[in-house]
Amino acid sequence: MTILLTGAAGFIGFHTACALLDRGEQVVGIDSVNDYYDVRLKEGRLAQLAGRPGFTFHRVDLADRAAVHAVVAATEGITEIIHLAAQAGVRHSMVDPYAYISSNVMGHLVMLEVARGLKGLRHFVYASSSSVYGANRRLPFAESDRVDTPLSLYAATKRADELMGYAYAHLYGIPQTGLRFFTVYGPWGRPDMAYFSFAESIMAGRPITLYDEGRLRRDFTYIDDIVEGILGCLPHPPADGPPQRVLNIGNHRSEAVSHLVDLLEESLGQKAVRRFAERPAADVEETFAEVSAIAALSGFAPKTPLSLGIPRFAEWFLTWRKKTAV
Repeated sequence: MTILLTGAAGFIGFHTACALLDRGEQVVGIDSVNDYYDVRLKEGRLAQLAGRPGFTFHRVDLADRAAVHAVVAATEGITEIIHLAAQAGVRHSMVDPYAYISSNVMGHLVMLEVARGLKGLRHFVYASSSSVYGANRRLPFAESDRVDTPLSLYAATKRADELMGYAYAHLYGIPQTGLRFFTVYGPWGRPDMAYFSFAESIMAGRPITLYDEGRLRRDFTYIDDIVEGILGCLPHPPADGPPQRVLNIGNHRSEAVSHLVDLLEESLGQKAVRRFAERPAADVEETFAEVSAIAALSGFAPKTPLSLGIPRFAEWFLTWRKKTAV
């Protein structure tokens, strides 16, 4: 089968592409390779994919609908779409809100229109986010919870994607699964994420800022478990009613950010200089994923606790830091 994969130069997209290629699939990657974070990381991921049998890549902005449709028109036999491209970052959405509407709303609409035009499409799997749970306080977060209290524009755009997906499933019968990712981490990760920026600061001897004295808790989910969940859902498109669903994909455990820092200190062999501040308005106090639905569908069972995942990240990080040192 041929899989159209957006966000191929991104963290989750890169690892997903690697797994698909390892299975012998044909992967058509799309990514704008924007400069939201260090482009060397994105180019480094693409360099790992370049030349692999079955992989082709197009440097295209999803909001450019003509360019996206041209790529699709030139590609035969697309049977699945994995749409992971988005403007990421909860706090950055307070700085550049227009980028989120362009990428996360217009870009998602373009991909839905692409899906509508593909007669042989079997499944459209796309990235949502645990951020949609917003101010919810009941834990763990379940797919049946209300999601109408977003705390950031980023969260609002991801909820908008889910609602647009429902409309397209209802109107055009496009089988869709939205995956609400919970704090994904691991090698080749995003430097705007706390674990990565903490590692950079620790090694540079700079202070790190912990909100609410590090008591915030997150459902940290290792990248290999995320990819397993994505690929596990792919052969199981919804069929009933409007053929759409949203599923949590997380580690099903909530751990304190202070514990994350402890593990980074141990893995990097260096102590952090810790400073404390009040929690920003866009940050939630805790995330915790209920994953019984995705487990029932695909057998999803996360295998990587933070105590194993952080040392794996740290090993990669130290190698990357040495390679990119100026």
